[in-house]
Amino acid sequence: MAHNSGNGLVHLLAITSLLIALLGGAKAVVVCGIDSTKLNLCHAAVTGKHPPKPNVKCCAVVRHANLPCLCKYKSILPALGINPTNALALPRKCGLKTPPKCRVA
Repeated sequence: MAHNSGNGLVHLLAITSLLIALLGGAKAVVVCGIDSTKLNLCHAAVTGKHPPKPNVKCCAVVRHANLPCLCKYKSILPALGINPTNALALPRKCGLKTPPKCRVA
């Protein structure tokens, strides 16, 4: 049981670090292979009901990401104003396969 609570703490710290980085409280943090300062390159493609297709720069960010790692954060996306369906569609829209465990239920 202690092992699970340890994993929970690590997960909580990772999410906290991600939130700080995304909200501008840190200069730059690398999360799942992505420099947090580059996340804004995909902002338009993951917000709103009918977002535009991701641009070349956004897809470059997605291609460098550790997608299975990013999937662990999908539950916090709405709190950041990000539509999870749009975000999880980015790999496919950028010509990559979306990891099986990374689909919106």
